[in-house]
Amino acid sequence: MLADTAIYTFTGGEPPSVEDLRRRYTAQVVGHSSDRAELWFNWIIMLRDTGAAVGFVQATVQATVHDAGPAPVAELAWVIAPRAQRTGLASEAARLVQAWLQFAGIHHFTAHIHPLHHASMGVARRLGLSASAVVLDGETRWQSA
Repeated sequence: MLADTAIYTFTGGEPPSVEDLRRRYTAQVVGHSSDRAELWFNWIIMLRDTGAAVGFVQATVQATVHDAGPAPVAELAWVIAPRAQRTGLASEAARLVQAWLQFAGIHHFTAHIHPLHHASMGVARRLGLSASAVVLDGETRWQSA
């Protein structure tokens, strides 16, 4: 599913090679950055009827200062293969991840979304995120209240 070039329309880049994926997943399965300042969580989205992988949701959790003081923040990201887009899977999967993180005590969320990626903006809104004035690498930071 990551071989479809349409996935990279808003994020840039190109489909990763098998070796790139091997390196990426080897680093991710550790579950944290080398200094342990970030925790990494990754979920594969699979179709219920066939079990085919059609996307993933990621959460990077770190301690960040918020208006209320230091609080853990989870940055969420999601990718859905074009053949499974417009089905609600991204919203459903991201919402389940958000609920799991909330159960673990994390209540502040962010996502970085390209300003023309309307589908991802819709997912962010369904998660209760709002666009902020912060732009990083051409993407708008969406955040919870």
